[in-house]
Amino acid sequence: MGYLLLKAAISGVLIALASEVARRNAGLGALIVSLPLVSVLSMIWLWRDTHDPARMADHVGATLWYIVPSIPMFLLIPMLLRAGYGFWLSLGLGLALTILLYLLMLWVAARWGIRI
Repeated sequence: MGYLLLKAAISGVLIALASEVARRNAGLGALIVSLPLVSVLSMIWLWRDTHDPARMADHVGATLWYIVPSIPMFLLIPMLLRAGYGFWLSLGLGLALTILLYLLMLWVAARWGIRI
């Protein structure tokens, strides 16, 4: 249980740090959150827990496939905000787009024989 709390605390501190930096400097905050910190931390935690190269390779490979359909969200949300739409609506539409693209990606991957 202590290990789980340590993982949560480290991960939470990084998210809090990124949001605090972003309040002061949007560009630097964006740089921090664009770093694959969650991915790297999950790889570290998974490796520490399993030491299984095959599982790690599957995890990292699947992560790549899930990153691709999330990119349009980062185009849509600022476009909507700049057009005067509210934050929650913009975020909701961005997330809805991402979910739809995830489903499309899973369908395409299955059709191409890609196992995720």
